[in-house]
Amino acid sequence: MITIASLVILLPFLAAVTGLLGSRFPGRLHSVTPPATGEGRVLEADAPQADAPRSDAPRSDAFKVNADTAADHRAAWVAVVPTAVSAALAIWLAYATWAATGGGGGERSAPVGPGGQGTIDGVTAAFTVIETGSVPISVGLLVDGLAASIAVLVAVVALAVQIYSVGYMRGDRRYPSYSSFISLFTSAMLLVVYAADLMVLYVGWEIMGLCSYLLVGHWWEDRANSRAAIKAFLVTRIGDVGFLFGIFVLGTAAGSFRIADVIAEVPEMSSGTLIVATMLLLAGVAGKSAQVPLHVWLPDAMAGPTPISALIHAATMVAAGIFVVARLYPAFLGARPTLDVLAVLAAIGMLGAAFAALAQDDLKRVLAYSTISQLAYMAGALAAGSRSAAIFHLITHGAFKALLFLCAGAVIHAVGSNLMSTMGGLRRGLPVTFAAMTIGFAALMGLPPASGFFSKDEVLVAIEHSLSSGPLTGAAALLLYGCALATVAVTGAYATRAWLRTFFGQRASQTQPASTPVSMSTPVSMSTPASVSTPASGAPHAVRDAHTPVHEAPATMRWPILVLAVPALLLGFARVGDVHWDAAALSLAVALLGAGAVYAVWRSDPLADPARLLGPFRTPCERAFHVDSVYTGLFVRPVLLLASLVVRADGRVVDGAVRGSGRATLGLAGLVRLVQNGNAQLYITGLLAGVLLIAAGAVIFR
Repeated sequence: MITIASLVILLPFLAAVTGLLGSRFPGRLHSVTPPATGEGRVLEADAPQADAPRSDAPRSDAFKVNADTAADHRAAWVAVVPTAVSAALAIWLAYATWAATGGGGGERSAPVGPGGQGTIDGVTAAFTVIETGSVPISVGLLVDGLAASIAVLVAVVALAVQIYSVGYMRGDRRYPSYSSFISLFTSAMLLVVYAADLMVLYVGWEIMGLCSYLLVGHWWEDRANSRAAIKAFLVTRIGDVGFLFGIFVLGTAAGSFRIADVIAEVPEMSSGTLIVATMLLLAGVAGKSAQVPLHVWLPDAMAGPTPISALIHAATMVAAGIFVVARLYPAFLGARPTLDVLAVLAAIGMLGAAFAALAQDDLKRVLAYSTISQLAYMAGALAAGSRSAAIFHLITHGAFKALLFLCAGAVIHAVGSNLMSTMGGLRRGLPVTFAAMTIGFAALMGLPPASGFFSKDEVLVAIEHSLSSGPLTGAAALLLYGCALATVAVTGAYATRAWLRTFFGQRASQTQPASTPVSMSTPVSMSTPASVSTPASGAPHAVRDAHTPVHEAPATMRWPILVLAVPALLLGFARVGDVHWDAAALSLAVALLGAGAVYAVWRSDPLADPARLLGPFRTPCERAFHVDSVYTGLFVRPVLLLASLVVRADGRVVDGAVRGSGRATLGLAGLVRLVQNGNAQLYITGLLAGVLLIAAGAVIFR
């Protein structure tokens, strides 16, 4: 099993290395100048192109479009084939793990605390041990049910994204590097999943941060996109500082960084050690999984191509934080205050992000805030004491959220805009996308028989049980349960709103170029969230006329959508026997209540935005409660002020001292030069003056 797991990780890594170093060889890059309209790239006549032209593509005449189709084809094969083999091996490994455990899928309890035990059941192997002088680092892999299940999700979604990108990124001049970075992203996440040592896990954790920066800023020619990438990188790095120190605390306390050893030593650790370690780890989890208060990077990460959004939101970055908590769950169970903090942050995040999604006009940002909300559900389940519910919802969410993002890409490809105000009535022109996205929204809302219905039921039941028994205090459990039920209603509302505004009603007649994105223009300052009138990146430069017929995306984009629609619809039946029908009925009624309210408002005026039901609350929701502005005032501006003071001190004090010493040297040299100017008369005069001074001194002081 360990050999197979190694191949699952290495195949995408080798694809990344091959794609980066060899996709352009043999052959050369041929370029053509874009049209005078500045649309960013040349389109083939009467051929469906993916998301082209884009608003965040460079506008200058110097921008060149890649015409080396042979290199793109090689890059596509190099990216897709190893990922497909890796996915097949991951599926086989999951089946072998399932068969080895007798097909048991129950949740193992790991009692912790004095006298308790915490163990990991799985196959592990250490390839080598690195001596550090204190706590050794073992380079090894661990294969158990948790790792095998998440690995399948990662590999399958990555494969779907790679195939989808062949059509979506057609004609992009940097497609080879783009596909290679996706492969590296996939390999890094798989390393996190299969890692048997916390330091090895941290390596994959940080490589993912690098890949997210490179892919979010793929169209870096537009400064707005590069700023969005920098914002994502910096915010997640803030959390990673705490995460690394949390690893150090656990490893030092356990005497080993091996995950199995750490879990085994948890009962012997003091509560103070566990609380400090898990709180530090929670900072990294909040950053990677975009949870309050480090959630602000995820909506702006929509600057990247839509397939990257699908990968980040469904299978890699944001899933890593939830996975780490699940992997080290006995340590978190031994730190009850940490679970209370996690519950409060999850409660705030799930409801706040759901309200923010309800007010967005950008379809991708609706899905981005939806991801924050759904991840908070998983965090809430973990806080409530149910790892199995959190992981089950993580897997189903990966399937339907990847489906929703890929469908959103197909809609954007057809319409030419991310804004739902430019959409409407698309169900006839996009029947396949309409059906698939309907499944995705049904799963998001928790409607039967979609997969989200079953996984959300388990989450809500776990949170409900925490009211009477569980690791949470009464106040934290009550807050979490109340926010979870309210979020169900708001989720039904924003999902219904997006579905209606995209596929029903009539398209607005708008042919003017889309306005400049506000949120993307200053993402590093975190001060200007998007308004409902601003398109996100990835949208075409100009909105297509409402009378222009829309058509389905190319086959390379349709097939991944169709494949992902199957698990999004049917995956929940794997746990159909565990449904709690009373809780499920309550959840369904609440979701339909939110959906019905939006439908009634929309029905009264199909051309108006149903978000008007928020009333005066709409603007704060639209701007995500001004969290970016608060961060700008509290952190960004003080840091910029400090930086300006440092620059001024460096220029006036440090450089001033250097320049002053230079000027003093030049002045002294000028004085010395007066007696070394080659004037013989001056030399004789000076000599005589010196003789007279010596003679006078001799007479006077004799």
